[in-house]
Amino acid sequence: MKKSYSNRQFTVSAIFIVVWIIFIARLFYLQIIDDSYILSANRNVLRVVTQYPARGLIFDRNGKLLVYNEVVYDLMVIPKQVKEIDTLELCNLVGITKDDFIQKLDKAREYSPYSASIFEKQISKESYGYIQEKLYKYRGFFVQTRTLRKYPDPVAAHTLGYIGEVNEELTLKDPYYKSGDYVGMSGLEKYYESYLRGNKGSRIMMVDVFNREKGSFRNGMYDTIAVAGKDLYSSLDAELQVYGEKLMKNKRGSIVAIDPTTGEILAMISSPSYDPNLLVGRVRGNNYAKLLNDPVKPLFDRALMALYPPGSIFKIVQSLVALDEGVITENTGFPCDKSLVGCHNHPSATNVKSAIKMSCNPYFYQVFRRIIQHNQSKDRFIDSELGLNQWYDKVTSFGLGNRLGIDLPNVKKGFIPSSVFYNHRYGEHQWAFSTIYSLSIGQGEVGIIPLQMANIAAIFANRGFYFSPHLIKYVGKEKITNPEYKVKHMTKVADRYFKIVADAMYEVVNEPGGTASGARMDSIIVCGKTGTAQNPQGQDHSVFIAFAPMNNPKIAIAVYIENAGFGGVWAAPISSLMIEKYLTRKVKRTDLEERMINANLMSLH
Repeated sequence: MKKSYSNRQFTVSAIFIVVWIIFIARLFYLQIIDDSYILSANRNVLRVVTQYPARGLIFDRNGKLLVYNEVVYDLMVIPKQVKEIDTLELCNLVGITKDDFIQKLDKAREYSPYSASIFEKQISKESYGYIQEKLYKYRGFFVQTRTLRKYPDPVAAHTLGYIGEVNEELTLKDPYYKSGDYVGMSGLEKYYESYLRGNKGSRIMMVDVFNREKGSFRNGMYDTIAVAGKDLYSSLDAELQVYGEKLMKNKRGSIVAIDPTTGEILAMISSPSYDPNLLVGRVRGNNYAKLLNDPVKPLFDRALMALYPPGSIFKIVQSLVALDEGVITENTGFPCDKSLVGCHNHPSATNVKSAIKMSCNPYFYQVFRRIIQHNQSKDRFIDSELGLNQWYDKVTSFGLGNRLGIDLPNVKKGFIPSSVFYNHRYGEHQWAFSTIYSLSIGQGEVGIIPLQMANIAAIFANRGFYFSPHLIKYVGKEKITNPEYKVKHMTKVADRYFKIVADAMYEVVNEPGGTASGARMDSIIVCGKTGTAQNPQGQDHSVFIAFAPMNNPKIAIAVYIENAGFGGVWAAPISSLMIEKYLTRKVKRTDLEERMINANLMSLH
């Protein structure tokens, strides 16, 4: 019995010794090895400051800076540490009301009583100097630096895009972002966000009872370094972009210029536009509201989002489809029969080239009828459906009716009507050529964005293929490129027919009777096609696409001006000025330049 008691005593003692050893070991680990509890205990004397990385810069194709960063300051608050401060003095210092102060502090408490959050954002360096001098009085408040975007030239707003504060949805979706962070909201800023943003770092600072920083905790042992975002090297020609926006002042519409040999976008103008500096800093909210409510819609990117009838520029595509289908030859002629469809006065077209040169509507009415009515079925409705299916297959190979692979968000794909569309609208086998003949001259349901129009010009410049239009040549010092932009996209039309139409585009500009004499230059051979797109709501739209020089082209361009009338009057001259500016870097035709710049076509709406 005594022995049993002794054994029990030994067991209990052993348990106490083991527990004591574990307890000592745990204390040693927490106090000597693991600092997490020390950090937690010292939260009231330590401050974690986020190190925001410098956002990547954006350059043009010649190394000119398009977007850079400027330092601003956020006033941060840790609500639990806010005690016995002169609220009114702080409000005057920051430039807010007492109600604002209460609202901001309540919002910070709701986010976290113990963690820092933004109290007042984007304070300028001038205001920061005054605040920093007196910040020691306000326990719980400190300043944190970040950068905002600046634009040396107030151009390319739609293309470059803007940044804005993240919403709650994104913070839940992507743990990288926290409340108060900024993210690309549109344009290149949004598309290349993962490259531009970099990676945040942090510093743990010691502070005294007067809210003054006393140095890094543990000599920066727990700090992490912010990694700057990668720079973007764009294909934009800043000088050409500035010039294009100058030409489009007081006009609604768009200009898109592409290097056909690469698919690189040289300029992309949407007008009316706005100064991108308006959407930066503390005034961004008010300015955005004003721009959003502006009746001329300066925030609307017409180059990528405006769906227009292409008008007569579509005739060059119709010509190729008809030649490839074998329903006409290059020497096929048709009379200019205005009883079929309206047309301006000119001689009857005796071949494809003269029809394109004079832009004869009845000619292309007849051409499209042959495409659609192929006599593949005795039933004219079935025959029309079969013909439209073949037409649709070839037309969409030009990048129409599909989103081109441009490196920007929010791009419309345009619309090319199919037999499925007409079956849904009119009923199966309830429509024929007579229902859809307006497509023959680029009217009716067909819709194309200006980017696609410029891409058509690039296809003709290349005589049958295109590279996906894109804005960024490479990313960062590593020169990261997108291999998709090296892929050559072929149309479903035989190459040999492109020379016929390209020669006709030469005649449009350079021979008597052509509709685009306003684009003619002595020193550069321009090939183009005008369009006057019907507008049920007002005056017709002025359209022109072109490439130059004729041999070994270096630029393909589309100009679309809303409600400006004939394509040869406004769109063609503006296009030729852009071509001259890009290829020669100066413009000799100063009289034409002055007339185009000073023209106010907004009043035509």
